[in-house]
Amino acid sequence: MSVEILVLIGCVSGAAAGFFGIGGGVIIVPCLLLLGMQMEYAIGISIMQMVFSSTFGSLINIFQKKLDIYHGIFVGFGGLIGASFSGIIVDTLSSQILLLLFLLLSCVSFYKYVFNVKTTANPNPPITNPMKKKYFMIGAGFLTGIFAVSLGVGGGLILAPLLAYYLGFDSKKVVPISLFFIIFASVSGSVSLASHNLIDFESGLIIGISSMFGVACGIYLISKVTLSNHRYALIGIYAFSIILTLWKAIQIL
Repeated sequence: MSVEILVLIGCVSGAAAGFFGIGGGVIIVPCLLLLGMQMEYAIGISIMQMVFSSTFGSLINIFQKKLDIYHGIFVGFGGLIGASFSGIIVDTLSSQILLLLFLLLSCVSFYKYVFNVKTTANPNPPITNPMKKKYFMIGAGFLTGIFAVSLGVGGGLILAPLLAYYLGFDSKKVVPISLFFIIFASVSGSVSLASHNLIDFESGLIIGISSMFGVACGIYLISKVTLSNHRYALIGIYAFSIILTLWKAIQIL
């Protein structure tokens, strides 16, 4: 796989991470699969890339005062614990099962955003008690860390609808929190996956460094769009991921 292609994938996935707060895995995993990489290693590279893009993007968000660090810490702590199981899950499940789970997760998220199910800021969120909010954020981070990181998608796919409906966060608040969460989850996930020899460090490093340039563009763009346009763009990226993954699934199955 040429360096130029890896750099391009890194830049595009980084832009998606900054703009959508989704780690970039919805782009990296399908692209690497189509280029002939096994699912397990595509996940490993995707998670390694997220360490770079999420850290760099969160630093920008902190500097621009867009990140709610208080809430991000609780979500990130849960993700740190949950993602530590990712190596075991990826090493245990077959490539076909991982691919189908990735496709299913993308389809569910696409459905929610298209039909506006529990994704926009809920004006009457069911959880308002400060202590319950903390427990919920830790739990949401934990579950997201287990499933999303194990499939190489970071967390925004799962985390955004949960925070929007149950806590009343809008998408522009969720994106910086999701990106911050990914720091914790991706570091924990990378260590777990590396311990099972599931990371191609050279390719991951190239994509990771390239993604830092893209994430700055993504963060800039999110400040220029409306909430409705941001939602439409997110629907588009899910559709893109589903089409590429479905094409690969048909080839394998």
